[in-house]
Amino acid sequence: MKDGVADAVYLSHLLEHFPRKEGQDLLKECYRVLRRGGVLRVVVPDLERTARLYLQALENALRGYQEWELRYDWMMLELYDQTVRETSGGGTVRERSFVLERLGGEARRLMRPVEACTSQQGRRHSSLTAGVFLRLRQLPSVARAKFLRLMLGGRDYRALEVGRFRLHGEVHQWMYDQFSLARALRSAGFEQSLAVGPTESQIPGWAEFYLDSEPDGAVYKPDSLYMEALKP
Repeated sequence: MKDGVADAVYLSHLLEHFPRKEGQDLLKECYRVLRRGGVLRVVVPDLERTARLYLQALENALRGYQEWELRYDWMMLELYDQTVRETSGGGTVRERSFVLERLGGEARRLMRPVEACTSQQGRRHSSLTAGVFLRLRQLPSVARAKFLRLMLGGRDYRALEVGRFRLHGEVHQWMYDQFSLARALRSAGFEQSLAVGPTESQIPGWAEFYLDSEPDGAVYKPDSLYMEALKP
C-alpha cells in the first residue's frame, strides 16, 4: 500500500501475536499507510484486567472458595498457557458462565456448533466426518513427517515441531496494558493515544461495523483493551 492513503487502520487481537520488536514494526507500518489525521484502532487482550482478575481469583481460591478455583485455572490459562504452550488448542475450564463473561460473543460463536450437536447420532456423524477429512488432509504430510523423523531423530524432530508451532502465530508473544500500548504507539509516531470503549471511536460510523460489538449490543471480546491514536 502507498504511503499516507488510509483513513483508518484496525488491528484486533493481532499485535499480541508478534514479538515485541516486530509488533513495534507493525505499528510503524500502520503509521506509514495512514494519512495525516488518520486513526489507528488497536484491540488487544487487556493485561491489566487479566492480572487484577488473576489476583482476585488467587485470593478467593486461597480462602477456600471452590468456585474460584475454576476461575483461577482459567486466568492461568489466559496468562501463561496462551504464551508458553507448544501444541495447538491449550487447556480448558468447565465453567460456562465465567468463560462467556471473559470472551463474550467469541465464546458464544464457538459454543453454538458444539451445543447444537447434542444427540449421540450427531456426535458420531461429526466424529466420522472430521476423521475422514483429517485423514485426507494429512496424507501428504504424513510421509514427509516420517521422513523428517527418520532423518532428524526423536529429539530434533520434536524441536522442529515446537519451533513450527511457535512460529505459526497462535501463541501470544507479548501482552499490553494501557501504559505499554500507549507508549508503543508514541514510539511509532502516533499522538493522542486514548483508551476507548468497544462502540466508541473517532472512526465515523464505527458502531455500525459490528467489529467489536454484536448487533444486539453485546461486546464481542470483553477481555479486550481498545485504544486509538492519530497520525499527526
